[in-house]
Amino acid sequence: MAYKYKKNVEKKPFHKVVAEQIIDQLEKGVAPWQKPWKAGQGHFMPKNPTTEKEYKGINVIHLMAQGHDDPRWMTFKQAKSLDAFVKKGEKGTQIQYWKFKEEKNKKDENGNVLRDKNGKPIKEMVILANPRSFLATVFNAEQIDGLPKLENITLPEKKWGDIEKAEAILKNSGVPVFNDQLDEAFYIPSKDEIHLPKKTSFDEANLYYATALHELGHSTGHPTRLNRDLCGGFGTQKYAKEELRAEISSLMIGNELAIGHDPEKHVAYVKSWIQTLKDDPLEIFRASKDAEKIKDFVMDFVNVKESTSGNESTSGNESTSENESTSENESSEIKNSNEELVNIN
Repeated sequence: MAYKYKKNVEKKPFHKVVAEQIIDQLEKGVAPWQKPWKAGQGHFMPKNPTTEKEYKGINVIHLMAQGHDDPRWMTFKQAKSLDAFVKKGEKGTQIQYWKFKEEKNKKDENGNVLRDKNGKPIKEMVILANPRSFLATVFNAEQIDGLPKLENITLPEKKWGDIEKAEAILKNSGVPVFNDQLDEAFYIPSKDEIHLPKKTSFDEANLYYATALHELGHSTGHPTRLNRDLCGGFGTQKYAKEELRAEISSLMIGNELAIGHDPEKHVAYVKSWIQTLKDDPLEIFRASKDAEKIKDFVMDFVNVKESTSGNESTSGNESTSENESTSENESSEIKNSNEELVNIN
């Protein structure tokens, strides 16, 4: 009797799958942050309607790269819980998340399980020495029957007059802003200053604030804030990496404030981004994680009355799944990260 053996094909790590897709889209000019989003278009970031939470980090970029207009994503079981069903033949999209803590039985110094007065084991949360990554499959609302129609809330387009939240962010950040340029916008790390054209140089308010907040995103790299490496000069790989973070965070902030996103001024970095991701696919993971931190840091200034630029607040949740995959390289990258996770279960 002849036996057939299946060839053992090694699965690509999640970050490589994402990087390869992003590289292909960058070359075609259709990567998520290369697409313009109009002001007042409403929220367009991927969101789980069953938990009311937006997806985070690399999952944002990966889900947006799938090309769906509906921002709602959920698992097969979550769709079923809403009396909705995934259409026959539809293929799901994998997302990745991490577990940093785990509930375990509390033990005494001799290794015996401690119990309460009812004899049940006492539980405690333990920080994992080696965080574990998990994969889950989600489907877009366009792939599901039985969901309510997406309510597209279109906000009135902002003409001139300060956009309240954006203006508050700039003022509360404590970073000096000078409107002294003709047609350039930049942040000077050594002086911790933002320089912009005059507001009247922009056709619409959202365009001015999108530009200003992009530069404010760079300012979060200052040593007193999130402390990123800002020493790369124009044309260097370090410069391109920082622009990648600022551009992804601009997309996220534009969604939060409904001021849109205009990628037109950053096409010069595309070749550098492509080469960076080809050299190191994990860079898309780092960039997405840093962009999330930038967005959170900047949005914290909405309700702050005084500058708190030296303080960063972080939070995290942990999730569980039957599909577990571990990667030493990815684990070492995120081990000390405070990335906020999305519960997909």
